[in-house]
Amino acid sequence: MAEPSDLTSLPTEIPVFPLPGALLLPRARLPLNIFEQRYRNMIEDVLAAGRFMGMVQTVEPFEGLVPEDAEVFGTGSLGRLTSFAETDDGRFVITLTGLCRFQLVREIEGRNGYRRWQIDYAPYLDDLGRDDSRLVDRAGLLAAVRSYFESRGLRADWSALDKATDEAVATSLAMACPFDQPRDQQALLESANTAERGRTLHVLLEMALHSGAGSGAATN
Repeated sequence: MAEPSDLTSLPTEIPVFPLPGALLLPRARLPLNIFEQRYRNMIEDVLAAGRFMGMVQTVEPFEGLVPEDAEVFGTGSLGRLTSFAETDDGRFVITLTGLCRFQLVREIEGRNGYRRWQIDYAPYLDDLGRDDSRLVDRAGLLAAVRSYFESRGLRADWSALDKATDEAVATSLAMACPFDQPRDQQALLESANTAERGRTLHVLLEMALHSGAGSGAATN
């Protein structure tokens, strides 16, 4: 099915999955492993009603199950469920494809244990078209990423990154870098375009390398 190209086909009330550290950007794909019953319920409902759902980050970096009343950031991403499989032990393995970012307007009545919100896409309408902005310092960003990955024992397909568009580079690296604080991923999510996202990512990486930690300082 073709992806939506205008607001008329996008829902304004959606189920939302609050999850720290999970960043979904337009035209990117996010794999998820669903095992909690409330979110299994959500996926079943999403499959039956357009396959749209939202991803938002919690303000706190929970390591265990996210509380039902966890505080969330005000900006998230709409995704469309584009692949689904059920495992023998009852988990759902899905892939979301990012469509458009949104602002949370108000939380509405939940359903089957999961949370729902009314949302507004107006600040992010440009997400529905291709981002043609360019990375300001592509070589410097890739060098910082290499150093960051090496410091954490991570691997990447550098040859694929060398051939990718600037948008694909900024998107894939923003989603792949495992910063410890949700506010860092949130800064990347809220970046206006590829150029700004690349600059923000470069700063976060340099701060992380300088401190010797897995995350930069506060970006608020």
